[in-house]
Parts: sequence; structure tokens; C-alpha cells
Amino acid sequence: MQTLTQALNSRRHGPPRRCWLGLAATALLLVATGCTSFEHEWLRAGQSANPPVGIVGRWQGSWQSQANGHNGRLRAIVRQEEDGSYSARFHAIYQKVLGFGYTVPLTLHETNGVAGFSGQANLHWWAGGIYRYEGKVEGTNFFSTYACQYDHGTFQMTNCPPDVAARH
Repeated sequence: MQTLTQALNSRRHGPPRRCWLGLAATALLLVATGCTSFEHEWLRAGQSANPPVGIVGRWQGSWQSQANGHNGRLRAIVRQEEDGSYSARFHAIYQKVLGFGYTVPLTLHETNGVAGFSGQANLHWWAGGIYRYEGKVEGTNFFSTYACQYDHGTFQMTNCPPDVAARH
């Protein structure tokens, strides 16, 4: 006859395998959907025949954590909303495969032709909570710092002109 301890030790602990597979499939679907949505908006923003002005437009470059050295590819679409406010939709890549996207409302101010901005977004507890951004755009260069409870670093990007195919 088995003791209770032996019986417990002989059983698998944790959720059944199919539960883990379901969670993994759901996470993959959410990541793929967010990436597809960003890609669609990225391509649509590149079809404009007018070159971007100031902070508005497509940006690409990189992010760098100064807290832990992590870094990766970064793209953003900055647009002016119907109410006159601005927003930046960021899509960051980590370890060349993990993508993460979010939108930040921005407050703009201009000094001597330099567009400065600030904003904040709640990326929830699993991503570090509230992130605060401060930066500037000079010509075709976008620079921003970011900080949250557990991380801080920089974004450095350059402006992407409309797609060549969209001009023809």
C-alpha cells in the first residue's frame, strides 16, 4: 500500500499538459495579432504621398536599457489625432523574436524649432507598470528616454520617408 507522500510524489504537479499548450497557443496568437495589426498600420502610414512633418510619421531604430543592457529593434508610428492630440504607437523587438507593442499619448512642446514631447503609459505589472517618456525630435532624429519602476533607457530612431512604391 502506498503512503500519501508516495502517492503525491508519483503524480504530476501543476496543470495538465493540454492546459499549458492552450496557454502557449493563446499567447502566440496575441503576439501575432498585435504584430500583424502594427504591420498593417506601418504599411498604410508609408503610403502617404506627403513626407512626414515634425514628429508625425514613421520612425525606426533601436531601444537600449541602461538598467540591464537589453536592447533591440524599435519602430514607431506617430500621428496627430482628430482632437489635435498626438500618440505614438511603438513596436519593440527583444532577443530578435519577441515583439511587444503599445501606444503612448504624447504632449508636445516646441522650443527653437525642436519638437519636445513627454508622455506616459501603463504597461501593467508584468511589463514594469507605468513608463514615463521624455524626448525630442530634431530634423529626422527621434530621441527619447524612458523610465519605470524597474527599468530605464533610451529610444533612438530616424524618420522613414513614404515607401517608394507609394510615390508612383
